[in-house]
Amino acid sequence: MTSSTFASPPQGSLLRQVQPVALTALALLIWVAVYRQLEPFSAWAVSVLPIDHGSHLEDALRFFIYDTPKVLMLLALVVFVMGVVRSFFSPERTRAFLAGRREGLGNVAASGLGIVTPFCSCSAVPLFVGFVSAGVPLGVTFSFLIASPMINEVALGLLFALVGWKMALTYLIFGLAVAILAGWIIGRLHLDHWLEQWVREVRSAPVDLPGETLTLAERIGAGTEAMRDIFGRVWMWIILGIAAGAFIHGYVPADLLAEVMGQGHWWSVPAAVLIGIPIYSNAAGIIPVVEALLGKGAALGTVLAFMMAVTALSAPEMIILRKVLTLRLMGVFIAVVAVGIMAVGFLFNALFT
Repeated sequence: MTSSTFASPPQGSLLRQVQPVALTALALLIWVAVYRQLEPFSAWAVSVLPIDHGSHLEDALRFFIYDTPKVLMLLALVVFVMGVVRSFFSPERTRAFLAGRREGLGNVAASGLGIVTPFCSCSAVPLFVGFVSAGVPLGVTFSFLIASPMINEVALGLLFALVGWKMALTYLIFGLAVAILAGWIIGRLHLDHWLEQWVREVRSAPVDLPGETLTLAERIGAGTEAMRDIFGRVWMWIILGIAAGAFIHGYVPADLLAEVMGQGHWWSVPAAVLIGIPIYSNAAGIIPVVEALLGKGAALGTVLAFMMAVTALSAPEMIILRKVLTLRLMGVFIAVVAVGIMAVGFLFNALFT
């Protein structure tokens, strides 16, 4: 037996594997240390500002100065962790997993997969065509398209950190219910002939599944790349959402929100859905607004309906999907999802008085 049998890996290769892990551990320690100082820092920063203490402006600035770094840091952490998780997935594997799935079980699988896969409205068109051409039933595909932007892992992570695990779990369960049921209903209507003609003419391409296994260092690299990509695309919307939340927190009277979005009016839930549809924001960007609305006494069901409408039925996403759906199918999709969202809102307003 030669000594080469037990030869150790080259030192440079070992360093390339260990260095990302060590740097990630160090970055996590720094993250924790900084995060723990955010609240005292925000209190100090507001106290030295030349403003009237106890004023609406002070309340708004305290909310903004504390929530901005908090939400951005949470976003960076959640996106990095889920970027590592996403390295186990790919569009090809997703298509292969969903292809041939029957309705019912397929809707459940597609909705669950939508939570952890890196697809947003900007990639809806190629994914829709890819799924349909791969043999994925139309209703199953819609379940995926509803769940992916509405119940993504970033939204759940921020909801858990900012509002609490009960709110996050509630949003997860009922968001999945809307995605599963809406997709199943659309599938049972057999509306494939309402797809645009060019989509129906697309033929399935072979699914190429990569055989290589990524190392831990490569998965950390994937998480870092996901953080750079997603953080770079959404940070502005996060800050805009926090600014809106700060304005609501500091200036909008609690009585007004309780009147408009409270439980006493049956029309508050449909109004929240209608208001949410034209708003362009990702789930992470709308969460600070949700936090402020709940803090001001808005009804839980109404706020949930508003958030779901913003993320699942936003006008920009509908414009993108119009490239592959006829107007009739678009109308059915919007109607089914909107009814599901309103049902969630009414149910929660009835249960949590």
